[in-house]
Amino acid sequence: MTESRWWSFAVVATGIVLSALVLLEHPSVPRMVGAIGATAVLVAVWLVLGKRAIVDRRAGLIVAIAFIILASVSVGFASSMATIQCVVYPVIWTVLDRTRTAIIANVALALAIGTGFFLGLGSTPSALILAATIEGLSLAFSLALGLWITSIAEKSAERKLLIDQLEAAQEQLASLNRDAGAASERERLAREIHDTIAQDLTGLVLTAQRGLRELRSGNSAAAEKQLDLLEENARNALTETRALVASGAAVGVEGGGLVTALRRLAERFERETGISISVRADDGATLDRDREVVLLRCAQEALANVRKHSSADAAALTLVVRDDEVCLSITDDGSGFDPGAPSSGFGLDGLRRRLNLVRGSLAITASPGSGTILVATLPVGEASA
Repeated sequence: MTESRWWSFAVVATGIVLSALVLLEHPSVPRMVGAIGATAVLVAVWLVLGKRAIVDRRAGLIVAIAFIILASVSVGFASSMATIQCVVYPVIWTVLDRTRTAIIANVALALAIGTGFFLGLGSTPSALILAATIEGLSLAFSLALGLWITSIAEKSAERKLLIDQLEAAQEQLASLNRDAGAASERERLAREIHDTIAQDLTGLVLTAQRGLRELRSGNSAAAEKQLDLLEENARNALTETRALVASGAAVGVEGGGLVTALRRLAERFERETGISISVRADDGATLDRDREVVLLRCAQEALANVRKHSSADAAALTLVVRDDEVCLSITDDGSGFDPGAPSSGFGLDGLRRRLNLVRGSLAITASPGSGTILVATLPVGEASA
């Protein structure tokens, strides 16, 4: 729209100025009328078709042919009208979409204007030399300028295409990053829910079952103790749920660090299950909070498996700090299992993924009837960065 408006202004202004020059020259009336009339038709053609010519190939070709003919006619009536080339040449480059077609049209315009000179000035040698010189220079300048502008336009189009492709690639990459981030966050939440809330709910179910058995057997004191434990565990589950909902942060090691959290976990596990559990821990571990949470989740998952599957009488948590790594081992004297057997559970696979995220490893030693040893190892200090 803006480009069409500027060209309309240029064509109309050129037509008015050249018509005024013809009037000032005082040529014969037929020549004056012919020159101004051809120029007026040229302006009218642009006002009617110019806007379409910029975007429509057929309309552009019509405008180019009309401008060549009308410019030649106007110069034939008045040689001063040759100045109209200053607008006709660039219009041809603008409305024709192919470089080859524009070059042919420029040559045709030069020949047409030269013919107009010939008709207007006569066939004297000096007139022919003047016409050839003017049109030769005009054509050369037009072709040079047109080709230069065309090369700039083509490079601009290539850059625009590259920019569009880059923006599309960036948008696709951003979409993939968002999808990957969402998948990672879903996996993280699944691990947190499985290792915290799901384990708490399992404990609540088992505590409620034990309380119901005590109540049915008439042991009201033991049933009351189970109800108190049920309330405490429910509050812990509520706290962890609120933490996950509020901030997505992992919970469990606040207030005393990993060793305190392990002892608290063991005490709670022993009260819930009646399985004797011991904790031996070195206090010299230098771990960031994320790695402390990973080890705590390992202990929670291992003890959950002890409660659900092992039929054990005793278990032990051992935290050992070496020069460049920390090891958490969970052992029980239960029924054991075959680590190589296929499993549909989420717990151990989830622990392995957790440990992989912090360059840790998980080792399981077990066999049917001989208990289980689970060892989680993490790097510490600079190696954990």
